[in-house]
This record gives sequence, C-alpha cells and structure tokens, in this order.
Amino acid sequence: MNALHTMDTIKIDPIKFRRALGNFATGVTIMTAQNESGEKVGVTANSFNSVSLDPALILWSIDKNSSSFQVFEQATHFAVNILSGSQIELSNKFSRRNIDKYEGTSFHEGIGLAPVLDHCSAVFECERHQIIEGGDHWIIIGKVVNFHDEGRSPLVYHQGAYSGVTPHPLLQVKESADLEDVGQMHQGHLHGNVCYLMSRAFQFYQNDYIPKQLVTGFRTSEARLLLVLGSGTASSKAELPRDIAMPMREVEQSAAILAKDGLLIENDGFYTLTEKGKKTAHYLFDIADSHQNEVLEKYSESEKDSFIKILKDIAGIN
Repeated sequence: MNALHTMDTIKIDPIKFRRALGNFATGVTIMTAQNESGEKVGVTANSFNSVSLDPALILWSIDKNSSSFQVFEQATHFAVNILSGSQIELSNKFSRRNIDKYEGTSFHEGIGLAPVLDHCSAVFECERHQIIEGGDHWIIIGKVVNFHDEGRSPLVYHQGAYSGVTPHPLLQVKESADLEDVGQMHQGHLHGNVCYLMSRAFQFYQNDYIPKQLVTGFRTSEARLLLVLGSGTASSKAELPRDIAMPMREVEQSAAILAKDGLLIENDGFYTLTEKGKKTAHYLFDIADSHQNEVLEKYSESEKDSFIKILKDIAGIN
C-alpha cells in the first residue's frame, strides 16, 4: 500500500511529459468550424484519432484556454483536415494566434458551414456528437457524415518536428517475376529522377545522422533550434518555424526546455543563445560536419562545392 501511495503522489513535469509524448509519431490536422454568426476558426492539432467504425466516430482535444473553443462548441459541424506533406506552411499558419488564418487560404464551405481546406490528404466532415471534459482539455467527439480521401502523402509529426512518410529500410517487398521485369525496364529512368534520388539520399543520410544527434540527449526539435540560432539564419521569431520545420507552439516548447537548461534566453521577443548554448550548438555543428565529411569523403572539393551549390539553388537559398 505504501508503494502504491508513493506512486500516486509522484508529480508529473508537464514539459517532460509532453516531450515523452513526442516519441509517438502522429499525423497533422487542422480542425475547422464556423458558427451561425459566420465566425470561422481553425486550429492545428495532432490529437486526432478514430473511435468507432459503426457508427463512424472520431475524436480530438482542444485546450480549455483556447479562444477557438466557443465556436467549436456553437457550431453544429466541424471538419478534420488531414494535411499532406506539402502543407507545412499551412500547419504553421493555423498554429499562430491573433491572425486571420483564412486570409489567402484556399477552402470551401462544407456541411454545416465548416470550412474544408483544399489539397489535403483526406478530410472528414463531422457532426458535433459529444463534448467531454478531460483535464485541461475538452475532448470533442464527431460523427462522420462525409469524407474525402485524396490519397496524398501525409504530413507526419515526431519529436516536435515535421517529417514525412518513407518506406522503412528493413521493409522487404516481394515482387513477382513480371513486376521485376517491369522494374528493370524502368530502372534507368527512375535512377535518373531527381525527386526520387533526393528522397532516397535524404533517407539514407538521416538513418546514420539522427542516431548520432540523439546521443546528445536533445530531441530533433531542440537540436534544430540550437543549430538555427547558432547559425543566425533566422532574424526574427516568426522565421523560426520555417527554418526549423515545426510549428511555433513547438518552437516555444523547445525553447522553454533549452531555457530551463540555461542554453538560451528570450530577449526583445527573440531567442539568444547563452555561452553554454553557443558551446552546445558548436558541438552539434561538429557532429553534423563530421557526418557530412564522412559521407562526402570520396568526392573532390570541387564536386562537393557543386553539389552544395545545386542543393542551395533547388532549396531557394541565395
């Protein structure tokens, strides 16, 4: 009984708890709704999940302090917009506060006036079924009344950073003789496709690099924030989600963890590395540079320079 009582009284650190939850990879959604007065809201969320197939029910949760909750509570319907891999900027946009999220956003009104975003991976139009209290969040259950399956590759969220879907390197696909013949027929064409090569190269590069980075004890999002601040590529807080590839909410969460460890401070609305933070960023750069040199060691300096120049051109970096 004493042991059980001791376990019950352990205090959960919210920041560490959230960090641990980040190990569970999820998709990314934008929940949208509109009330009878014409007020439209939209929030980025990864708390979406299925509940039942018959009837078709889904759920998600929203912070009780969210200014958008009132509209979700009033609206008869809402839409679950599952984002595709090309919609990082849209995810960042709907995670911000105090802006007109629908200005310049491509959408149309669905059932019950709920805004349906264009170019998503899938959309579920839902009738508000039930709202349940769940700690510091409201759990909203929706009954699916219509859905659109576009089949686009989804945006993935893991360890506080955006990612994408690629086949696992250990996955073995057994093909028939006919399929192998077709594969051989088009192999030369595929192996000359820049998109395919870049995707595959990035996958293999990350397979060896990420474990080296994680040994430092930093999540991907925290390491990226340290590297971006250390390199000075972002000149304002608003530019950080673009350079780190994660929403502002996660930028702020990662910054809070790093600040707690004495690695950065917030100054004039922007983050500045402390001396300890600069040394840590330098250590992370050494890991990144070491891995890069290891991968490119068999190429000449001119080949490396040309390769980096091409990547910069494709990425739009001057």
